[in-house]
Amino acid sequence: MMVCTNTIKNHMENQCTSGSAFACVFCLDPSPSQTNMLRDQPLAKSHCKNRIIRKVNPLDQLLRLGLSHSLPEMTDLAIELEATENSEDANNFLPGSSHTKSKGNGIDAVQTSMVSPDIELGVNHNDIWLLFNEAQQNILYLNKQRLMAMEKLNKIQKEKELLLSRIKQLESEKMSGTLDGTTTVPKEKTKPKGDKPVIFGELLLRIDSMVLSGAISHGEASDLRSMVMEDKAMLADAFHDLHKNDGELLVCLRRFYDQSRRTGLHIVQICTELEPVASVGSLATYVTGLSRALQRKGNTVEVILPKYAILNLEQVHGFRKAEAEFHSYFSGQWHPNRIWTGIVHGIAVTFIEPIHLAAFFSREGIYGYSDDLERFTYFSRAALDYIVKSKKKPDIFHIHGWQTSVIGPLFWDFFVNQGLETTRLLLTCHGFDSQCVERPEKLALCGLDPPQLHRSDRLQDNSGNHLVNLLKGGVVYSNKVAIVSSLHSKDAVIESMSYGLETTLAIHREKVLVIPYGFDDTKWDPSKDNFLPVNYSSEDPKGKATCRTALRQRLRFVDQTSAAMVGCIYTEVSEIDVENLKAVVCLALGKGAQFIFLGSSTTPEVEAALESLRKELKDQNVRFINKYNEALSHLVIAGSDILLCASFHDPKLHLPLKAIKYGTIPVAVNPNESRLVRHAEGQEFGSTKSSRILSMFANVSLSQALDDMKYDGIGWSKKIKDAMSEDLSWDSECCDMYMDAYMSMKNL
Repeated sequence: MMVCTNTIKNHMENQCTSGSAFACVFCLDPSPSQTNMLRDQPLAKSHCKNRIIRKVNPLDQLLRLGLSHSLPEMTDLAIELEATENSEDANNFLPGSSHTKSKGNGIDAVQTSMVSPDIELGVNHNDIWLLFNEAQQNILYLNKQRLMAMEKLNKIQKEKELLLSRIKQLESEKMSGTLDGTTTVPKEKTKPKGDKPVIFGELLLRIDSMVLSGAISHGEASDLRSMVMEDKAMLADAFHDLHKNDGELLVCLRRFYDQSRRTGLHIVQICTELEPVASVGSLATYVTGLSRALQRKGNTVEVILPKYAILNLEQVHGFRKAEAEFHSYFSGQWHPNRIWTGIVHGIAVTFIEPIHLAAFFSREGIYGYSDDLERFTYFSRAALDYIVKSKKKPDIFHIHGWQTSVIGPLFWDFFVNQGLETTRLLLTCHGFDSQCVERPEKLALCGLDPPQLHRSDRLQDNSGNHLVNLLKGGVVYSNKVAIVSSLHSKDAVIESMSYGLETTLAIHREKVLVIPYGFDDTKWDPSKDNFLPVNYSSEDPKGKATCRTALRQRLRFVDQTSAAMVGCIYTEVSEIDVENLKAVVCLALGKGAQFIFLGSSTTPEVEAALESLRKELKDQNVRFINKYNEALSHLVIAGSDILLCASFHDPKLHLPLKAIKYGTIPVAVNPNESRLVRHAEGQEFGSTKSSRILSMFANVSLSQALDDMKYDGIGWSKKIKDAMSEDLSWDSECCDMYMDAYMSMKNL
């Protein structure tokens, strides 16, 4: 082997220009095409000016060029390398030396120069095969990468062919529609309801259209197509209405894609009501509506309730008693509890039944007993004991009202270190008029330390310093506090609606949220309401006139198509000022309005006032239906132009929101609503979408609404259409705000 005696520096100063198959030690980089020449030329010829060079070592060829050759060629090269080594040994080359040939004064001389063993280029047999094996592994890896690239290329080619075929299909459909002068877009009413293949097919075609227009890339289109094929069950509910332009539909598809790929949260709601199992007020509808919306967005929701004796089990599926029991602490002892489970509207529900203290929940009512603090403190502690004993590790504990507020201090004082280190706590306040103020020593019943908690910055009541306030404790010990209101701003709630908790809420202002309620748009949506004679929507509102005619015919009104129809639905009218209502109705009757009152009351005083209203409003344009009817309530809201509401804050019946969805203007008749007008004028309405929409009608009286309808028909119609197009259901703003709060807590 011949070695260049010049330095690297000298070599770099004199560029090598030879095209020989050989290279000097410092520019060893022959091309793959030169490799075969090495096998045919036993000696190297000089290609560097004034340099002595060496023959390129076949081992270098193996390492530098082998990856571009096939495996058989590599094997031949390795064998040749081994043979060369053996041949050199046979020719009696001096170990540790090299032979050089130089020319001077016309006399050839052979010089022998000793070379240090450190720069000797020979290799032994084991090194050859070790390096050969490494090169072989590299070849296998590159072959694997090549196969993967080929598979991806084939996939892209198939998608290209599919797109081309779809393009031809769309072009033929467009040409046929152009030739006969008709449109091929079907109306919503003619599309079969619940036809899932039609929905999936339309979605795939719309995705293709987005690709053709350049709105999305081929990669995103592939992901969206896979989503459509994989998530058919959820897509059928989420995309029942495809009458949107490509931009709007793409926003929905991307949101659904993100949600379907997002790992959902595990949320446990610990509360005292759930519709329709145990329902007293707005809490029941709120928990059910929110839980269903959260599950539709990919979360796992569980609800824990007391097992009341008055449970409505008709809609509880799979109701059964668990075989195992568990114990919970109360009043210095550990008490046994039974567990019952069932499914309500797709929500997993756990019912806790005390065994020794069964009297706590075996009563005719849910609230209103002198020992309510003991009853619900027992339940709250039992719920936490059950979570720990069952080894659950939820992301969120969602508690409601003062009844479960004691979970706050219990959680942080006892349970957070029992496998719940990553769990966070959110309290929803459905009102501040009920707070549960009691003696401090009662906190010891569930194991809490009264002296530690009876402090101004903890549970001490702001007014009665010798008492503790359970709702205040929930505010202090929760990571987030949600206040239910579709109307008011945070400032308005804290300053004028907190019933003595102003200071506490102000201190914890940063974690306070005002979140609106929603309504169930799976039942209340004019575009798919089965109770209506014809469906309609904000984009196609003509069906509302048909519903108005159907309502008049059913109630046998004289057909006055120009008269305004005013509806009023109630289950209890105790909040309505009957005298004020009489004056409002009489004024409207003078303007040609027609009225329908639907509902009844079980309260004797209210029923007497209602009977008085019936007698004084005997008129051919007034109808009273003395019993609530679900089907008729849908027709009343759809067929009315205006809906009288006891209050715009209606978290139980959600009448203002339903009216807006059906293109009916809500009007408040309660004199207390004048306070809402002042809030509107003082910009004290909240910043939520629900608050913005409701504020449009907050200062509109019935008389003004009738005048606007008569004299400003265009403005009236635009106002209705704009409001109808907004989504005010549980799945929209309400659920989204809770999800944001949950994720914010998880990042704490």
